[in-house]
Amino acid sequence: MTTQFIIAIAAGVICGIVVAAYFVAIDQNKPVPATNGAWTPQTSRSSWLKEFEALARPLASRMPAHATGPLRQKLSRAGDPGNLTPAGFHAVRYGLAALFAIVGLGVGLLVRVPVPTLVLAPIAGAVAAFLGYVTPVLWLEQRIAQRRHQIERSLAEATDLLTLVVESGMSLDEGLLSITERFHNALGDEIGKVLREIRLGRPRMSALEHMAETTGVADLHHLVESIVQSDQMGVPIARLLRVQAMEMRRRQRQTAQERAAQASSRMVFPMVGCIFPVLWIVLLGPAIIQILKSLH
Repeated sequence: MTTQFIIAIAAGVICGIVVAAYFVAIDQNKPVPATNGAWTPQTSRSSWLKEFEALARPLASRMPAHATGPLRQKLSRAGDPGNLTPAGFHAVRYGLAALFAIVGLGVGLLVRVPVPTLVLAPIAGAVAAFLGYVTPVLWLEQRIAQRRHQIERSLAEATDLLTLVVESGMSLDEGLLSITERFHNALGDEIGKVLREIRLGRPRMSALEHMAETTGVADLHHLVESIVQSDQMGVPIARLLRVQAMEMRRRQRQTAQERAAQASSRMVFPMVGCIFPVLWIVLLGPAIIQILKSLH
C-alpha cells in the first residue's frame, strides 16, 4: 500500500512539473508590443515543447474536421496562447487528466473510509481524470470571455481615437497603428494582427473582416462591415466612424441602465438567504432562550 502510494505521488509530481512548465511557457511566449507601435514576432518554442505536442499529434489527427475546426477557432479567439495548436491543446488536456488521475488514485489509497480501497481508488481516479480533462476547456472559455469583454469595453474609445486620427487627415492604417500604441489589451492585439497581415500583402478590408469573424464581437463586426461598405461606396469614413462611436456609446449606456434596473431584483435573493435569517436570529433569539428556560 505504501509503495503504491509513493509511486503514484512521484508520477503525479512529474506530470505536474511537465504541465506547469508548459503553461509557464505559454505565458512567456505571448507577443509583446513595442514602444513604437510595431509588433515583435513571437519567440520560437523550445524543442521539448514541440515534442510534447508531437505526443498528442496521432490523437489529434484522428479527430474529425468538424471538431478540429471549432477548436482552432476557439484558440484564435483566446488570442492563440503560446501559439497552441489543436494537438498541443489536447496534449495539455491528456497531461492534466493523467496528473489528476494519479493524484486521485493516491488520495483513494490514502483516505480511510468504510468503502473498500479497490473500489474507492478507481472511482477517485476516474473523477479526478475527468476534472483534469475538463479544466483546460473551462480555462479556454474563460479566456475567450475575458478577451471579448476587453474588446467590448475598449471599442468605443478606440473608435473615437480612430475618428480623430482620420479627421486630422491621416490614413486608416495610421489610425489602426495609433490604436495599438494606445491600447495594450485584447483589442490592441487584434489590431496588431491586422497590421501584420496588411504588411505581408493581405488586402486591408479582407484582414479587417477576418479579425471581426475571429473575435466574435458583434459591435466590432458591425464596425468592420460599415468600414467595408464605406470603402466600396466611396462614403467619407470619418463621418461613418463618428456615427458608429455614438451608436456604441448609446448601446453601452442602454446596457448599463438595464443592469441597474435588474439590480433590485437580484438583491432579493441575498437578502432573503443571508440577511433575513440573521436578523430573525438576533430578534427572536433572546425570546426563544427565555421560553426554553421557562419550560425547564
